[in-house]
Amino acid sequence: MTKLAEQFKQGADQAWESLAEGWRELSARASGALTRLWPERAEAAEASPRQATAPDPGPLPFGGWAFMASDVFDDDEKVVVRIEAPGLRREDFNIELHGDRLTVWGEKRSDRELSRGRYRVVQCAYGSFRRDVALPAAVKADKTRASYRDGVLRIELPKADEARARRIEVRAA
Repeated sequence: MTKLAEQFKQGADQAWESLAEGWRELSARASGALTRLWPERAEAAEASPRQATAPDPGPLPFGGWAFMASDVFDDDEKVVVRIEAPGLRREDFNIELHGDRLTVWGEKRSDRELSRGRYRVVQCAYGSFRRDVALPAAVKADKTRASYRDGVLRIELPKADEARARRIEVRAA
């Protein structure tokens, strides 16, 4: 191999590694915001999203992923999880707490307008969804409260006593 070809190969290898590293970083940062949705299916209408099989694109294909932005706020007293979920009703949500993991799942139904026209752009996702959020501290499950307003689901989880920060006074010896 000539010296020029060797330099070209080395440069290409470095560029590929840099691109791969950037993709891994982007994937790690964005994966928490992406939510898997399973399209509505007649036979799976009663199934939980955990039991759903391969997505059926149906008349409104969307790729199966949607962006459900969320915030996790942590202070001395509580953990607050906010999930943007416009177009849903409070009855559409199911919330479960499993140790240090909060699971929100439900279904976003579509009001299809297929009577006469054609869709030119389909960017909204519909179907069953599931979102898992790792909690930063132990919480009191029985004191957890959830509300839904203006397209935002807000879940307040009071911290367990052992997870709360405590001020320790330093005394003179």
